[in-house]
Amino acid sequence: QVQLVESGGGLVQAGGSLRLSCVASGSGFSINAMAWYRQAPGKGRDLVAAITSGGSTKYADSVKGRFTISRDNAKNTLYLQMNRLKPEDTAVYYCKIFRALGAWGQGTLVTVSS
Repeated sequence: QVQLVESGGGLVQAGGSLRLSCVASGSGFSINAMAWYRQAPGKGRDLVAAITSGGSTKYADSVKGRFTISRDNAKNTLYLQMNRLKPEDTAVYYCKIFRALGAWGQGTLVTVSS
């Protein structure tokens, strides 16, 4: 029943920062583990980071130390703070309930220039 809308993508130079947001509507957000995924040009869709209902986090090796996933259950919002961005971070970023089935949303595009 949860619907998700991503925002916050844009153009940034290497070394810069960006914060993505994902607003959820419907019930059940606070009890679900959430995740950010990304799909780079010509590549498959990969898990970037995940967070449990209790706040425990997990990151892909490629973003450890640079990205931070967080959530505000009172606002039904998921965040991804991205620092020290690299050109290889360029991708469409998606949020979704962790391990959930179903269709993907439109995502938000992040483009990092050299």
